[in-house]
Amino acid sequence: MSPELRPWPKTVTVAITGASGSAYGLKLVECLIASGARVYLLVSQAAQVVLRMEAGIEAPSQPAEAERFFSARFQAADGQLRVFGRQQWTAPVASGSNPADAMVICPCTTGTVGRIAAGLSSTLIERAADVALKERRPLILVVRETPFSSIHLENMLRLSNSGAVIMPASPGFYGNPSSLSDIVDFMAARVLDHLGVQHGLTQRWGA
Repeated sequence: MSPELRPWPKTVTVAITGASGSAYGLKLVECLIASGARVYLLVSQAAQVVLRMEAGIEAPSQPAEAERFFSARFQAADGQLRVFGRQQWTAPVASGSNPADAMVICPCTTGTVGRIAAGLSSTLIERAADVALKERRPLILVVRETPFSSIHLENMLRLSNSGAVIMPASPGFYGNPSSLSDIVDFMAARVLDHLGVQHGLTQRWGA
């Protein structure tokens, strides 16, 4: 069966921007691939720098090379993980006629928040988010910044009022995490919950 015709149960666009916390995005992609979902992966130029600094990952700049790299890293099936360039306007996510089921920007810079809130689409990440909003598809922004200025808060409120889910990277500690991996898992689990994707990353409250 052709990869494009394979009946993926869910297609999720994951964008990794230049905020600190690249491990959150990597874990999310790993879990989505393991669940059988198809992933459209978008990586900003700044995110490539952060991936190198935080995870020791030299992500290729060319989409085709990056697709092979990340597909191998996450053991994705043929066609399960697609990578698109920052100005690749022919990508499915650039049009409301072929949107993904949901989009997550993880981690999300406050600059990205501001541009989406203003309706700007200078990159594919911003355009894909704009499409998600106008098509009323789930859009989750895992914002990583502290403290927030009034401008940041106003932009997030504007997006929340437009239907986006604002999910700051604020892991909980009631599960008594014993490692950095546990903290990353907490945030990935919260995103997966909102996407309706089953997982066993964390223990449920009260369970």
